Order: sequence, then structure tokens, then C-alpha cells
Amino acid sequence: MINIANQPRFKVFYLNSIRRLMKEHFHFENEMRIPKIDKIVVNMGVGESTADSKKAQIVADDLTLIAGQKAVITRAKKSIAGFKVRYNMPLGAKVTLRGNKMYEFMDRLITIALPRVRDFRGLNPNSFDGSGNFAMGLKEHIVFPEINYDKVDQIWGMDIIVCTTTNSDIEARELLRNFNFPFSRQKLISD
Repeated sequence: MINIANQPRFKVFYLNSIRRLMKEHFHFENEMRIPKIDKIVVNMGVGESTADSKKAQIVADDLTLIAGQKAVITRAKKSIAGFKVRYNMPLGAKVTLRGNKMYEFMDRLITIALPRVRDFRGLNPNSFDGSGNFAMGLKEHIVFPEINYDKVDQIWGMDIIVCTTTNSDIEARELLRNFNFPFSRQKLISD
């Protein structure tokens, strides 16, 4: 049992409950084989930044509020004339969360943000990449309580990628299901 003082709620939940459940379910003999969440990457792209480069900074500021960690502005790696993109043009922002900030973000995502999404019918259980990583998208960044709805001039979408230490989608799906990720009841591709 881990001391719960100054630890994120989901980290304590993982160490005290989920590890035991995963070990029993998959019959892991080695403790180090039990999957865990390695990192969470949050990305917000801005298609309109070709017309106004200040929008990338606005997105970075919003993402910093949401994640609790300074976001990095992403820039174009090459010029694409068809999209009016020049080399090194700001196109969005991203942040990589690890450790306690990762667990705190995941807690807010599952318990606060996803229930606030309009017409939410659950996450797609087939959105794994074959290497144990789960990807999802949100159409509105205003579902997070850190964003003041009255001060938002434009609503942005975001991509959230949850990276795990396992290479098996089945183990990763069970890990996230134990964290109470609200997967929908649709048929799995692997079933």
C-alpha cells in the first residue's frame, strides 16, 4: 500500500488496486511485466494559423491551462504550397505529460471532461494502434473546467494519445478499462 499523502488519486488507485487486478487477470509472474501508463500526449492543431500566426500562441496558452504544464508550439517541418504552409510556420501546440501531472490530467479527463461532452456515447474500444497505445479526439477544448467559456473566441479540437508500456492492445484495453475509461459497448475487432 502506498502512502496517499501528496499523491494523485489515480496513481494511488493504480498502485493499490489496478496492478493486483492486472496481475490476476493476465497471470503475470514478474511484477515488472504488469502494464502501466507511460505518458499522455495532448496535441491541438490550428488550421487557420496560416492566416493568423497569433492563433498558435492562443492555443498554446489554452493547452497550458488544460494540461498544467507549459505547451510547446509545433512548427511546420517543410513548406506545402497547396496548404499555404511555409517552413517553420507555427501550426499548433502539444504537451507530453508524465508522472503525477499525467495522472492528474487523466483524472480530470475521465471524471470531468468526458461527461461534459455533448452526445457522448463512449470511447471507441478499437482506437488502439496495435502497440498498446490509445488515441482519441475531442471536438471542443471547452469541456475542461480550466477554460473560461466567456473568454473563448474560438473552439479548438484536440488529440489525446495514451501510451502504455505493453505491446498488446488487449492488455492496454484492460488497463484503461480498470482506470474507468468509458468505452462504448460496440464489438471489438479482435473478438
